[in-house]
Amino acid sequence: MAAMGIDGGPRTAVVIGAGVVGLSTAWFLQERGVEVTVVDRDGVAAGASWGNAGWLSPGLAIPLNEPGVLRYGLRSLLDKNAPLHVPVTPDVGLWSFLTRFALHCNWRSWGRAVRANLPFNEECLEAFDVLTGNGVEAPTIEAPIMAAFETQKQAVSLLHELRRINDSGLEIRYAAFEGDELRAQMPQLSAGATAGVRLDGQRYIDPGAFTHALAAAVTARGGEIRPGFRVTGVTSEAGGHVVRSGAGDEVKADAVVLATGAWLNKLGAEWGVRTRVQAGRGYSFTVPTDEPVPSPLYLAAVRVACTPYQGKLRVAGTMEFRDADAPLFERRVEAIIKSARPLMTGVRWEERTDTWVGARPVTPDGKPLVGATRVPGVYVAGGHGMWGVTHGPATGRMLAEQITTGKTSAILREFDPTR
Repeated sequence: MAAMGIDGGPRTAVVIGAGVVGLSTAWFLQERGVEVTVVDRDGVAAGASWGNAGWLSPGLAIPLNEPGVLRYGLRSLLDKNAPLHVPVTPDVGLWSFLTRFALHCNWRSWGRAVRANLPFNEECLEAFDVLTGNGVEAPTIEAPIMAAFETQKQAVSLLHELRRINDSGLEIRYAAFEGDELRAQMPQLSAGATAGVRLDGQRYIDPGAFTHALAAAVTARGGEIRPGFRVTGVTSEAGGHVVRSGAGDEVKADAVVLATGAWLNKLGAEWGVRTRVQAGRGYSFTVPTDEPVPSPLYLAAVRVACTPYQGKLRVAGTMEFRDADAPLFERRVEAIIKSARPLMTGVRWEERTDTWVGARPVTPDGKPLVGATRVPGVYVAGGHGMWGVTHGPATGRMLAEQITTGKTSAILREFDPTR
């Protein structure tokens, strides 16, 4: 029997994974009086939490399994430059995932996922405010996100999607622009962009800096972060659980949280997690611009996200279904530039730096995996797809409540990892 606190909850916990999701869970567990150790095979923000676009965007944090994605994916299978890329490979696990994903690419399944994720979108900004108001020394910057398109027809497609989201219960404020009025809003847009939709009430962060600030706050509150801890197994013993590394190190605790992103499958399967997480790899890089970038920009038709970043512009794109540990493919970066260049001006593409690739954990049904496993005292927090940063703190807060109270909220039932 695991040692328990006065209120019956765990006194100690190990969080496996030092990204935004794992560290947020650690912070909120500390808020509830739990002593926390965070272990990671590499270190803080070593995965998708560093190189992503950094958007805190409840207006765009929607499931990937929208029916248009399936049609788009089928058209792009043979196009190596397409934003959605599936390599030709005999990987049975990948094709099994894609089959299940395709079955969920319909409006009914998409709508269920939108409604399930609605509480995360409603609470995501508040959860960030709790962190930054209580010791996490990194700003969240309020700014609209401008979605720009070559044609008005493309913009209408997003407007229809936004109306569907508003019908689900999440209120998104937006406004449409055309021509010179659009470029007045966003000087980096060229004449190739004729229509745009501005989403208000959004924010962004420097994701690497924020994750490191979150880690610093966890350690300042007495938590321990152990980089280079490659977990090989977790065993349940009298008094709790033991997390072991390949180097022979171990950490004992009452509760364990698996928050390893795209590397969730192996340990998760041992605990009854049946839903496969597929690595959907994204690429990013940084480029200087002739004029300051006022706010995030989304080139929706080519799925490229641009964010003000350290006085320059971070450009992120691609959904590449490939092994999480595969090397960076320069061709994917060139494809992002090729697709974005006609729609932008004043961007010095040839001065590109910080080229990066990272794996995002994608589920076939558009819903993350958050909650208890079949092993008492062992939990999962992952599968957020492209929205791990946006939903990370809200996930950590809700999961910490479940871990310390033993009660599963109606919200988290939708994300049962053993479903």
